[in-house]
Amino acid sequence: MPNTRTSGAIRVRARELRKQLTPAEESLWKHLRDRRLAGLKFRRQEPLGRYILDFYCHECRLAVEIDGAVHDTREREDRERTEWLEAQGIRVLRFCNSDVVNKLEGVLEEIVRVTGTVGI
Repeated sequence: MPNTRTSGAIRVRARELRKQLTPAEESLWKHLRDRRLAGLKFRRQEPLGRYILDFYCHECRLAVEIDGAVHDTREREDRERTEWLEAQGIRVLRFCNSDVVNKLEGVLEEIVRVTGTVGI
């Protein structure tokens, strides 16, 4: 089984990232925080192994990733990251920034749908 322990440097970087969310991440976080979405507890910029997950629901083992323009050139790295997370039993949902900004209701509905919970 791969190492899921997180280094101190990753934890520090996650703390920094929590202070500088992108506009899309900030918008989604308003709906995920404080169990606002179907009673699910999400954490933002959650370190796991050598990765930092944009949003993570431990009880559902679900990572929600928001992909900006930088991800257009990181297809292989994103695929490896997803494969590693899935090997840990974590389901990964990816949305692009524009979907979060322009189709937020649909993004929220998809998160609820894959968790098997009821209602937004």
